[in-house]
Amino acid sequence: MFLHNRVNHEELRKRIQEDKTPRTTLSFYRYVILDNPAEMRDALYREWNQLGVLGRIYIAREGINAQLSVPTANYSAFRSIIDSRLEFKDVPFKIAVEDDGKSFFLLSIKVRKKIVADGLDDNAFDVTNVGKHLTAEEFNAAMESPETIVVDMRNHYEAEVGRFEGAVTPDVDTFREELPWVVENLKDKKDKKVLMYCTGGIRCEKASAYLRHHGFKDVNQLHGGIISYAQEIKQKGIPSKFKGKNFVFDERLGERITEDIISECHQCGEKCDTHTNCANVDCNLLFIQCENCRTSFEGCCSSECVDIVHLPMEKQKELRKGKTHPYTNMIFRKGRLRPDGRQLQKFTLSR
Repeated sequence: MFLHNRVNHEELRKRIQEDKTPRTTLSFYRYVILDNPAEMRDALYREWNQLGVLGRIYIAREGINAQLSVPTANYSAFRSIIDSRLEFKDVPFKIAVEDDGKSFFLLSIKVRKKIVADGLDDNAFDVTNVGKHLTAEEFNAAMESPETIVVDMRNHYEAEVGRFEGAVTPDVDTFREELPWVVENLKDKKDKKVLMYCTGGIRCEKASAYLRHHGFKDVNQLHGGIISYAQEIKQKGIPSKFKGKNFVFDERLGERITEDIISECHQCGEKCDTHTNCANVDCNLLFIQCENCRTSFEGCCSSECVDIVHLPMEKQKELRKGKTHPYTNMIFRKGRLRPDGRQLQKFTLSR
């Protein structure tokens, strides 16, 4: 048995789109010492592949971080397999808020140095000295105080489409950048109550310990992140203080929490919160695009990219050969510069 995917990605995408099998999308993480991450990785691949699991999973000596989907008929079997391992027994599953069963198209399990890229030296502080975990109800109540500081521990493009009311939203691209940003910009608020939140809770585990290490006195984190918050407020009929969409790192690129649309199309400025990647695979810019602009720009971020996607595929490959595209894998940021010095805003509005 091969312990990795051997099928073309486009073919896998086509298969999952045509597959009518009901699937359940979920995520989970756990910080736990794994003696042999590579061995664990191979064992999980064998077990999960047999159950039809698809997803993106990172394993490291410090634990596991998993986002995946499983055929709904195999959900109980998957839960049993997880609980059969002492390292993962009873780990909480966070079930997706919106789920069309198309969130993932292949199974990818990778061994990494860390399960979240944070850039920290874990030996420099006590990573177990985390903040207090709050339920959705407790989080809402704590937000009522005007003295409370609410911090979004996600990247700027995640907060752009959905966030808690009045939250501090750092203008950063990565979690690695965000940690020192928060410590520096909130250094005069170390005696305030700090509420932290992220998608599923994993980033706040490390971030809350990092803030406590830097002298923040009252650090709290949303238990289970936005995903668990959305489930709890729905079950209990609690008003949502989170507005908009929860950005997710899979094929969906977002799940709606409330009907509020708090962002704009990056091309025309109309109210919109639909993320997409530029149809020019050599660009792949992540940006927000409304339906009208999607039609006008043919799913691209600019007229330049429209011109490229109209070229024969062989010509496109020829243009990419041996070159590093100046804005490959970039994320749209108004007013920020591309590596070649041009503004992303002017670039994306060029058509």
